[in-house]
Amino acid sequence: MDTAAACLTPTAHLPITPSILYFGTPVALLSTLNEDGTPNLAPMSSAWALGDTVVLGLGAEGQTAVNLGVRPELVINLPAARQWTAVERLAPLTGRDPVPAEKRPVFRTERDKFGAAGLTPQPSELVAPPRVAECPLQLEARAVRVAPSANGDFLVIEAEVVRVHADADIVVPGTQHIDPGRWHPLIYNFRHYFGLGGELGHTFRSQTPSASADTPSADVPSPSRGDTPSTPRHAAAPTAADA
Repeated sequence: MDTAAACLTPTAHLPITPSILYFGTPVALLSTLNEDGTPNLAPMSSAWALGDTVVLGLGAEGQTAVNLGVRPELVINLPAARQWTAVERLAPLTGRDPVPAEKRPVFRTERDKFGAAGLTPQPSELVAPPRVAECPLQLEARAVRVAPSANGDFLVIEAEVVRVHADADIVVPGTQHIDPGRWHPLIYNFRHYFGLGGELGHTFRSQTPSASADTPSADVPSPSRGDTPSTPRHAAAPTAADA
């Protein structure tokens, strides 16, 4: 049986009850401002885009949620796959002091999140929170709607993107387009970190050429260093923007 036919073959399914549903979405680092004007930086993976709006799912008790409730500006920083270790350094940290009761077994308070992760704050142009200089994509945004989730444990944020900054290495020269062959986001897949594999195809609405297998990646280390895009990395703590 060829590969294409195998993909269309029905498979057996099991009813399961997983503890989490992080089925594979890009990681983002959200920068917001604390009450004293210092920046908070939190990893999260519950984000998706609708036009110029990014919908975010945040833990209701985290510092990011507290900050956005009174200061709605933020930056959605998107790290490359190779930057997973910096993201994981942030995972067990929270800006809350004291640490909320439900987080005490695994989280600790850290006011200097940028320093703890080894990342660099970079001034934004239209919003007050800083960008993460090392992230290839940075979306300056403002929260225009904040609503509780159905069970009250999370907040659903609609953030309007007001400016996009992209590393020149991932932009198609002479255009406003991101080159999908050179942009390799960090993917959070059931609490493991992944990069992307090779291109399988593209939608009929794509405005960029297909990625060439011979095009070197700007974001993923050489396979000779044992760090190919499909190699999983393990996460010790959840990446859920509840910090």
